[in-house]
Amino acid sequence: MSTISATQKLLLFSTPSLSPSTFSKFFLSTPLLLPKLHFYPSPLTSSSSCPSRTKASCSKSSEGEELSETLDEWLQKLPDKKRPLYSHSLPCIEAWLKSLGFYQSRDDRAVWFVENTVWKAQLSLDITELFIRYLKSGPGNLEKDIERRFSYALSREDIENAILGGP
Repeated sequence: MSTISATQKLLLFSTPSLSPSTFSKFFLSTPLLLPKLHFYPSPLTSSSSCPSRTKASCSKSSEGEELSETLDEWLQKLPDKKRPLYSHSLPCIEAWLKSLGFYQSRDDRAVWFVENTVWKAQLSLDITELFIRYLKSGPGNLEKDIERRFSYALSREDIENAILGGP
C-alpha cells in the first residue's frame, strides 16, 4: 500500500483545480517557444516549386534539363499577364521571376536578386506586398537605396514593367 506524506497531502488539497476554460486560456494563449526551423530543399528532389518530384541524377546535363522542364511547366501555367499577381500560385511566381533573370537567396527563400548593366535589385515577397529595393552598391550611380512597394492586386504585367523599368 502506498502512503502519502503530509507534504503531498497539503499540495494535493491546496492546489486549486483548473477548469477547462481556465486551462485553455492559460496554456493555449501563450505562444510556443520553439526554435525556427529552416528547411532548404534540394532543387531537384523536394522543392515546393516543382510540380512533380524528380529523382536526382548523376549527370549535370540532365539536372539542368530537369530544372528547365519544371520551369517551363510552371511558365505554361501562368495566368494571363493582365490578371492580378494574387491570382498566381507561388511556383508560377517563382518561375516568372526566374524567367526575368532573378535568382533566389539561399538564406531567405522570399528574397530574390537581379542585376543588369544599369542597376542591381533585391526583391522581397512579403505577405501583403512585393518590395523591390534598387541597391546603390549596383552598377548604376544611385546615391542611396531606392525602395518601391507593389500590391499583389496589380497585374503581373504592370509589376513587371515597373520592376524592369528600374529606379
